[in-house]
Amino acid sequence: MPRLLAFDTSTETLSVAVRHGDALLEHSGAGGPQSSTTLIPLIQRLLAEAGLRLADLDAIVFGRGPGSFTGLRTACSVAQGLGFGAGVRLLPVDTLRAVAEEARHRFGDRRVVAVLDARMDQVYAARHDFDVAPPGGIAEVELLAPEQVVVPVGWTLAGNAFGAYGERLPPAVARRDVLPAAAAMLRLAPELLAAGATVAPADAWPLYVRDKVAQTTEERAAIKAASKTLT
Repeated sequence: MPRLLAFDTSTETLSVAVRHGDALLEHSGAGGPQSSTTLIPLIQRLLAEAGLRLADLDAIVFGRGPGSFTGLRTACSVAQGLGFGAGVRLLPVDTLRAVAEEARHRFGDRRVVAVLDARMDQVYAARHDFDVAPPGGIAEVELLAPEQVVVPVGWTLAGNAFGAYGERLPPAVARRDVLPAAAAMLRLAPELLAAGATVAPADAWPLYVRDKVAQTTEERAAIKAASKTLT
């Protein structure tokens, strides 16, 4: 097994994990604005517990998005800084793919529509079929109103959008309340590494999807009207 560090700060939960041989060390806790101050100390602690230095790692895995703009910038900048300093390549992993992997690992779901709360009355969504290579299939990420998410018959819906949007999301064979955990990224990493998906620190970028974080009064009114029409 490769020696890997993984972390995700794309949601309100901070997730960090280290893989060293058969040993897996992980931590999850409050994220959001706290991530920028707590992430590096947590990384140092887990690496020390695993008996690893940064330079010992085969790759640094980070959640590239979509998700919180501030969280994505935090994860990417920390990954770049660590990668540059230690001479380690980076492995960006889509957060929606990690959500789908967590549903597969915990519940055995093979076909998953992953959804993350994008705020502003929208969700990030992508379909992942684990019977299709590469791991989780090749998924197109969409930014949609909750009512616009399409869940094929027999597919699972997984993510963190249920509390915010509830029944506005479509029915599914099951709903899984899961997050893009760092441990899920570590499970995806070996096949992605074999496929040559690592990048140099200078070439690592977040996946934003949305190109802005604020709406005009007119845009908010239009979204509200569209939501009422759909419901």
